[in-house]
Amino acid sequence: MKKTKLIDSDGFRRTVNRLAHEVVESNKGGENIVVVGIRTRGDILARRIAGKIEEIEGHPVKVGTLDITLYRDDLRGKLDQPELHSTEILFDIAGKFIVLVDDVLFTGRTVRAALNALMDIGRPARIELLVLVDRGHRELPIKADFAGKNVPTSIKQEVKVLMEEVDGEDGVFLIDND
Repeated sequence: MKKTKLIDSDGFRRTVNRLAHEVVESNKGGENIVVVGIRTRGDILARRIAGKIEEIEGHPVKVGTLDITLYRDDLRGKLDQPELHSTEILFDIAGKFIVLVDDVLFTGRTVRAALNALMDIGRPARIELLVLVDRGHRELPIKADFAGKNVPTSIKQEVKVLMEEVDGEDGVFLIDND
């Protein structure tokens, strides 16, 4: 197994900072923005992005966590008893500009599940997708509005995102499983 570092901790910090600035620029400020992260690493990244937007704009940004377990199309066959977590969106999303956050965009199936889950909660004005890494290999017509890094990969490779809050360090690695 070969492991290549794609983003170190300084690069991770800079990427989060750049992505937050891109969101603010694209939305002409942060007034109507709410940030929703897909559990587990997407919600951690969402909190960081929201914190940076707050620093830039000088006002609080609402942050939520979305559990998509029951919306996945691959539940059957993988898990007999899926592990459910809670969705924590404690604000009305109707009419809001949602920045949906995940760590890695791969086939697009996780994002599709997240979109379905969000639409069951309310009717936002717009949903934009922010990912730390876009690795390609889409199975659905889904594209990130904001991507920290585009990394062409083979289907056999894996992109591993480490985050200080869970892993003790920030970083992104490309893992060759050959």
